[in-house]
Amino acid sequence: MASNDTTASGVLVVGLGRFGSALADTLDAMDVEVLAVERDADLVERWSKRLPVVQADATDPRALEQMGAEEFSAAVVGVGTSLEASVLITGNLVDIGMPEIWAKAISTEHARILRRIGAHHIVFPESDAGARVAHSVGGRMLDYIEIDEGFTIVKMKPPLETHNFSLAELKLRDKYGVQVIGVMTPGGEFEYGSRATVIHAEDLLVVGGDGDLVERFAQRP
Repeated sequence: MASNDTTASGVLVVGLGRFGSALADTLDAMDVEVLAVERDADLVERWSKRLPVVQADATDPRALEQMGAEEFSAAVVGVGTSLEASVLITGNLVDIGMPEIWAKAISTEHARILRRIGAHHIVFPESDAGARVAHSVGGRMLDYIEIDEGFTIVKMKPPLETHNFSLAELKLRDKYGVQVIGVMTPGGEFEYGSRATVIHAEDLLVVGGDGDLVERFAQRP
């Protein structure tokens, strides 16, 4: 039955392998309410001193019910090595009406099944990481995130032609089809880009736009 609780919050992370544990640890460091679920006793013992962890088998819908899974606003299925377990857990989360389900997939066929049963987002950790590194190596990009098909956000060093000019003067959206979302100054805080924002050589830019256009802009000298 779908949950109608509008006060649901926090993230349920199922599976404390490399992907799930890194995700849960990062969310916890960001002060996001998180509960990890793992059936392996050794992993539970390893992580219980750092994270809220429940030892349970999430392939059993009764286990999710007992831990109050329906009270969370999102869930991440980090189980990937067992296709059957991944599908059962995702299906159980769909059945309780989890608003947002992110599921790890290890193949296109695995992803197709997860989408068919109701996962909202599919994650390919290895290939996603590889793509980010490939876009970053040897260029101005320091980080690369494809938000959705056709829209990418990157953190990059500013091209020479932007140094000491304001965003109003540069008109980057007109020239290159990209938008400077914000600027990070050395030792300073992130500031949203405005027409008056002046870019300096030592700054880092957070730029968004069509993936191809952003890449072309990042390749400028």
